[in-house]
Amino acid sequence: MAISAKDIIPLTTARAKLTDLCEEVHAHHTEKILTKNGESCAALIDADRLDYYHRLEREHIHIALIQEATRSIQDLRSRKVLSVKQLKARHGR
Repeated sequence: MAISAKDIIPLTTARAKLTDLCEEVHAHHTEKILTKNGESCAALIDADRLDYYHRLEREHIHIALIQEATRSIQDLRSRKVLSVKQLKARHGR
């Protein structure tokens, strides 16, 4: 969903209209960017959407871990590994 100019709200305005903004964000599943001194400082989003974003982030982390495990298994199968002795010799520990 694209953010339009009407979705950028100065913090002072947001303070005065917080209830209305919350109702709009929840009812229409929109997002608001709050600004302070002309710079973005926070976002107001629907709680369900935030939960969705968090689930996506966790899924992304799980996919990255699976990909790393797959690469590690491939390295083991193709013998692209170092022994502990080789590792210590390489890094001096």
